[in-house]
Amino acid sequence: MKDFAIWEFIREQLEKGKPVALLAVLHSEGSSPGRQGFKMALAGSGEMCGSIGGGIMEHKLVELARKLLTENKPFTPIFKKQIHSKEAPQNQSGMICSGEQTVAIYYLQQQDLAAIACMLQVFSTNETEGQREVGRLNLNEKGLSFQPETDQTSRFTFSAENNTIWQFSERIPARETVYIIGGGHVALALSKVLALLNFELHLFDDRPGLNTFEANDYVHSKTVAPYSEISDYIPEGEQTYVVIMTFGYRPDKEALKQVLGKEFKYLGLMGSQSKIDQLFAELKEEGFSETDLKKVHAPIGIQIKSKTPEEIAISVAAQLVQVKNF
Repeated sequence: MKDFAIWEFIREQLEKGKPVALLAVLHSEGSSPGRQGFKMALAGSGEMCGSIGGGIMEHKLVELARKLLTENKPFTPIFKKQIHSKEAPQNQSGMICSGEQTVAIYYLQQQDLAAIACMLQVFSTNETEGQREVGRLNLNEKGLSFQPETDQTSRFTFSAENNTIWQFSERIPARETVYIIGGGHVALALSKVLALLNFELHLFDDRPGLNTFEANDYVHSKTVAPYSEISDYIPEGEQTYVVIMTFGYRPDKEALKQVLGKEFKYLGLMGSQSKIDQLFAELKEEGFSETDLKKVHAPIGIQIKSKTPEEIAISVAAQLVQVKNF
């Protein structure tokens, strides 16, 4: 979890009595390399963790933060709009990829430790009583704060009146969660790829002792349960992705019936086009709506004529990233 590593780095530095500069992308548009929510931390020693998009733009802002840190005195938060175009009349970032991003630079010190420790605790906490603990990071012209909460509000909010009054918030943890229904060879390959992409992974199958299910060490949890009960384990939400890839037609249909009509960021079903057509026709006859069926990515994955479990995993992972980033 990249953000966890950044905040842990900040905490370690502050506990040593060393101030840290936090650089955070509050807003981004177009083809900006630094996306909303990107962060990096710079210690007075020169150590860094994270990125706000790289290139000359990042270099300039890091050098500014480094200069401010060497002065060894607190500074008020700095608000910088960066436009990635030579044609921009002002606020040119030095990059030409088009788009723009707004970055804030914060001077963090020991008084921020309590909020950071609370945030790290939420990052680390597993689900309790069926509900994940969440909170909201707030960044504005006054500084940093963190508020524990349990709602499912938007991941980011941002507003700015000018360069001296702004408000950014981010839901913590912000990690996208993938629920993989079916624990076979493709699920194993997909889990391996998605683990590299920082998704939280939960795996389900209705067959106890399945070798590929048992061998899957990439997921955060494994559950053996009837597919008719699968909806009990999968919460709705804008950070929930559901992938159905069971061993056959009937379990695919049963699993899909349990999640159709629910609100997810992504719902996909593996199978040939002929299988999908037949399954959808049956579900329509059983009363499921055309609107709900159109929300299903089926056949799953981007079309690269994938054949092996590993190739299918790449195509599915690419589609999940595509949905996540648009």
